[in-house]
Amino acid sequence: MLPATLAGTAEANADAPFVLWPGGAPGAVGHEPEDIPTLTPYLPPKEKATGAAIVVCPGGGYQNLSDYEGRPVAEWLNTLGVAAFVLKYRLGPRYQHPAMLEDAARALRTVRARASEWSVDPARIGILGFSAGGHLASTLGTHFDAGNAGATDPVERVSSRPGLMILIYPVITMRELTHAGSKKNLLGPRPSPDAVALLSNEEHVTKETPPAFLVHTMNDEAVPVENSMMFAAALRRAGVPFEFHLYERGPHGFGLAEKDPVLSTWPARCADWLRLHGFAAQTAPAATR
Repeated sequence: MLPATLAGTAEANADAPFVLWPGGAPGAVGHEPEDIPTLTPYLPPKEKATGAAIVVCPGGGYQNLSDYEGRPVAEWLNTLGVAAFVLKYRLGPRYQHPAMLEDAARALRTVRARASEWSVDPARIGILGFSAGGHLASTLGTHFDAGNAGATDPVERVSSRPGLMILIYPVITMRELTHAGSKKNLLGPRPSPDAVALLSNEEHVTKETPPAFLVHTMNDEAVPVENSMMFAAALRRAGVPFEFHLYERGPHGFGLAEKDPVLSTWPARCADWLRLHGFAAQTAPAATR
């Protein structure tokens, strides 16, 4: 549970959301809010800042974005001295792949290209996602690129590779054990075999895939636990460092799980892992108690 004295800290430190593509997102079909991906910075107090940053991708089945997996998560990251950037990405059925991946890649590139504005280290920018947002985070972690050195837009010149991934009850595969709603919203009702293979992220892990922290419950009825298990196995085969916390019981979509005495332990475990990777402050207050 977040300490009461820290409640609302990130909200107080939040800047206004800004548009990722001032000239319009690639493939945009209109000019409504749902056509305009944004990023909202939440910055920790300067005296606590570690220089690390994490882009947060809320879940919602690629059809909506869960509020409790956005701002409260940014608030928690701020207690660790980590700058957080909550991504509003495009959603189905209005959009399908690659719009979502384009938005996530643009978010990482933006934080990296403008790192000095937020006192962020370009080498310490990660991504965190819940459920379908976890699929998006793992997609970027397995489908990143080095940027286009010849691009006129300086943001597009830098790498979209996250330094690490935090995947909470993530959708990983688009095959039999996927979450059907996420698959339909991302790829449409009749996706091609090639599209299914491309977005089954357990099949695209390499030694270049960034380290990962995973959380899942055995009895998750929405996203089968095998999603995380397959990804962990792929990371293991590739020699990529990871930490996997598998809880026996718990519903899907628990977020920070502040009211659950068992599931609420995951943020503290994640904070330890972030310290191990040089992201979180060594003396940061615990996220749970």
